[in-house]
Amino acid sequence: MRRRTEAPASNSEPVGADRKGPDQRLHSQGGGRASCRSVLTNIGKCLLLIIIIPPFLNYASLQREGQMLLPKDGQIVDVGLGQKMHLLCKGHGRPVVILDAPTGMSSDVWLHVQESVSTLTKVCTYDRMGLGFSKRLMQNETTGTEKVWGMSTAGRMVDDLHRLLQAAGIAKPFILVGSELGALNGRFYSHIHDVQVSDLVLIDPVPEDVFEEDQWKEYWYGKLLPSLQAKQFSAATGLSRMLIILGAIEPTIKGENVSEEVIQRQKYLLSNPAHQSSAVDEHYFFNESAAQVRDITKFKPLSSRTSVSVITGDSFDEEIPEHLNQMVAKLQKKFLKESYPSANHIHIKGADRRMIYKKPSAISQHLRKLVNRRQAKQQSE
Repeated sequence: MRRRTEAPASNSEPVGADRKGPDQRLHSQGGGRASCRSVLTNIGKCLLLIIIIPPFLNYASLQREGQMLLPKDGQIVDVGLGQKMHLLCKGHGRPVVILDAPTGMSSDVWLHVQESVSTLTKVCTYDRMGLGFSKRLMQNETTGTEKVWGMSTAGRMVDDLHRLLQAAGIAKPFILVGSELGALNGRFYSHIHDVQVSDLVLIDPVPEDVFEEDQWKEYWYGKLLPSLQAKQFSAATGLSRMLIILGAIEPTIKGENVSEEVIQRQKYLLSNPAHQSSAVDEHYFFNESAAQVRDITKFKPLSSRTSVSVITGDSFDEEIPEHLNQMVAKLQKKFLKESYPSANHIHIKGADRRMIYKKPSAISQHLRKLVNRRQAKQQSE
């Protein structure tokens, strides 16, 4: 009997120990879950701050910089229909030179050319709607012209430019200079308002039928446009400003002859989602703009009174594949022969579409010649 009673007694301690074990394990697991939840909560808060704070700080900075970085000599011109555009004129005299920037770029790209030519005459640059300091209307607002031409197309831009030059009282006839999309606008404007344009200068004109080539469409819509959309997203989230601060993104125009104000203005535009959005739209609707210009030039030929100059480099863009550059050059040659056979073609060795700010002296030199020729003719008359 004693042995049978002792046996359970000897087993009683392990049984009691087993009863306490699960409670301890549950307590340990519960504490682990609570700790895990705490870590996840903290991570969530950090992610929330990362998502919310950069865009908020970027927006606040943009509001301040938009006033501070407006060029001192620039003016915001009311062009009617509820629109206001940024115009910057330097120098005095006639003929006035009007400079229209490449696709998706602000007027700062003409910095060196404007400074050089303004010693001879009045030179004006402007920001197309949505770019730089020209605010684009909200989608629920309307001017009526987009119903005809569509937003961010050459027809709409030419209408904007015409109203801008009228509102600013720019003397006519003037010399109209455009690069890429600006060249399309220049052609459109010169064919419609030929009496107002004495000289048309096309820099790196993109031939209309280039978009009929599958390889070009693949590059434009498959590579270039997505990269611009990524810049727009980066600006909207405040990431661009952070990358600029870290030195991972640098302004396009830089060098010893570029003021700190211009550099800061470029950083402002890189961080501005409105500017980046308009740049995307101009590229997206480029093909439609080209089609509009093709139709207009066929409908109304250019006046024989308007001289045409074309400035190109060794390649359209040295950073794209060679076969694409060759394609553009071939189509460009065909387009010039058919559309402007008497144009003065100027070739700049070692240049591409960035010549406006990388090799501006050749462009300035040609524009100065045009100005001198027109001024001499004015004096003789």
